[in-house]
Amino acid sequence: QVQLVESGGGLVQPGGSLKLSCAASGSISSINVMGWYRQVPGKERELVAHITSGGSTNYADSVKGRFTISRDNAKNTVYLQMNSLKPEDTAVYYCNADIRPRASWYYHAYWGQGTQVTVAS
Repeated sequence: QVQLVESGGGLVQPGGSLKLSCAASGSISSINVMGWYRQVPGKERELVAHITSGGSTNYADSVKGRFTISRDNAKNTVYLQMNSLKPEDTAVYYCNADIRPRASWYYHAYWGQGTQVTVAS
């Protein structure tokens, strides 16, 4: 059984910072792309950032220059450092990873349970 567990969400004032973490655990053979998405009520889930196993990154235009994604392959963990937060960053943030379980030849997409980030004064 593979699972992703997120942590680090919370309430922060505009201009503040938060760091999200997401750890993959279970019977894992390898992990390809890891990323963060976010969703607000009534809207579709959108990509925030993703990072390949080799360290290549991609960001949504709305977070470029403010958010930094990184990963620790030895710990099967991906991070999202969020700086200069704005009220419009308020959302539930979800971790996503393409993982090949030990019992499979194929990669499957896994999601975390989501963590709430609220930016408000």
